[in-house]
Amino acid sequence: MPFIPHTENDIREMLDSIGVSDIEQLFDEIPGELRCESMDRIPEALTEHEVSRLMGQRAAQDGQPLCFIGAGAYEHHIPAAVWEITTRGEFYSAYTPYQAEASQGTLQLIYEFQSMMTALMAMDVSNASLYDGASALAEATLMAIRANRKSKTRRILLPTAVHPAYRKTTHSIVNNQNIELVNVPYDDQGGHTSVASLAQYDGEDIAAVVIAQPNFFGVLEDVDALTDWAHANGALVIAVVNPVAMALLKPPGQWGENGADIVVGEGQPLGVPLSSGGPYFGFMCCKQQYVRQMPGRIVGRTVDRDGRVGYTLTLQAREQHIRRSRATSNICTNQGLLVTAATIHMALVGGEGLRRVALACHANTRKLVEKLGNEHIRLRFNRPYFHEAVLTSALPLKRLLRPLYAHNLQPGYELSEDYPELGESLLVCATETKSDADLDLYRDHMKRVIEKQTTAGCPVQPKMA
Repeated sequence: MPFIPHTENDIREMLDSIGVSDIEQLFDEIPGELRCESMDRIPEALTEHEVSRLMGQRAAQDGQPLCFIGAGAYEHHIPAAVWEITTRGEFYSAYTPYQAEASQGTLQLIYEFQSMMTALMAMDVSNASLYDGASALAEATLMAIRANRKSKTRRILLPTAVHPAYRKTTHSIVNNQNIELVNVPYDDQGGHTSVASLAQYDGEDIAAVVIAQPNFFGVLEDVDALTDWAHANGALVIAVVNPVAMALLKPPGQWGENGADIVVGEGQPLGVPLSSGGPYFGFMCCKQQYVRQMPGRIVGRTVDRDGRVGYTLTLQAREQHIRRSRATSNICTNQGLLVTAATIHMALVGGEGLRRVALACHANTRKLVEKLGNEHIRLRFNRPYFHEAVLTSALPLKRLLRPLYAHNLQPGYELSEDYPELGESLLVCATETKSDADLDLYRDHMKRVIEKQTTAGCPVQPKMA
C-alpha cells in the first residue's frame, strides 16, 4: 500500500474540525523556554557518498584493537554468508509475523531456530527469542514463580558468580514484585557455587535456584549436584548458559537426574558481531510442562487441509498483546533480525563446527593463562574453566593495563568494581579468533610493562601463594 500524505485541504479540514487555527496550537502546552527556535548546530545535508565517507572516518577512530575481553560478549568468527543472507530485503525489513499467510518464510526460520536451540540445550521447547540475556534471566525468574505452584514463597537463590549485569537487571525488574533474590556466595578457592553453600537452605521453601554454566568467572559449576539439590528441595532450576559452551559441555536438559527446568542466556556468540555493545538477543528454553508460562512468541509447525506444511504463532494468548495485566511478559521483544543471523550461523557451522569453536576457545584461553603467568600474575581459582579465566596481579592493575591500552590492546575486564574482594583481578578471554602470534604479543607487552614497573619501584603485594 503506497503512503499518501495529507493534502493542505485535508489538514485544514482536520484543524477546523478540532477547532484550532494551525498545527502549532497543538503544542502550545510546551513552555516557550523548552522550545528550540532554530537548529544552527545541525549541519547542511550531505550526499550519500559524503555520508558514507564520514561514517567510515568515524568508525576508523575506534580502531581495531586486539580484544581479550569476554564478560558476556565474545568476539567469534562469523562466516561472510551469515550477514549477506540476513540483510536480504525479505529478512531485513520483515515485521512481526502476525499474519501467517504472509509470513511463512519468517515463521519457518524462527521454527528452525527454536528446533536448533532445543537440540543444543536438550530441552523440550524454545521461544522465538527475548530482548537480551540479562532480561531473559529476569523473565525466567518471573516464570519460575508462576510455574512452581508447590512453592508458597517468592524466594530465588541467585549465586554471586552469575554475571553482575544479569543480577542487576533481574533485581530491577523483579524487586518491586515482592520477589526476594537471595545471594549465594562463591567459593573463595574455586570460584564456583558449592552445594555446601546451599546447605543452610535445606528444607526451606525456595521457588528456584539459578545455575550459570560457565559462571561469570569462566569457572565450570558442579551442575549435576546443584540441580539435584534444587529438585530435592522442591525448587525449579534456571540455567544461565553460554550457547557455544553447550556444544561441548553437558547441556542443561541432562543436568542431574531430571535436568534444568528453564534455560536462558545471551545469543550473541551465535553469529552476532560485538557492534559496540549491541543489539544482541536472549534465548529461552523450558520443559514441556511449563510452556504455558513461557513469555514471548512460539512458532509451531502444522499442515493445512490440503496436507501442506505451514507455520504459525501458537500458544499465544491475546492478552499477551492487548491485556497487559494478564500477560506472561510485557517486555518480550522478539529480536527477529539477530535470530535470523543466529539461525543461518548455526545452519552453516553445524553442531560439529560449534564444538570445534568451543574447543579452540578453551585451548586458546589455556595458552593465554600459561603465557601470562609469572611470579607477579597467577590464576585466581583452582577449578576448570571454559574460555575465560580470572588472573590476579601482585602489581596495581591500573598501572599495568594503561600502557597496554596505548598499544591497541584490550587486555581484559577488571573485576574490582563488581568484586572488590578479589582485589587486583582481571577476567581474560581468548576465543578461536586469536592466533598464537596474538597471544605472544599480549605476553610480550605485559612482560615489558611488568619489568618497567618493578624496575621503577612500583609497590608489589606480598608474594602470592
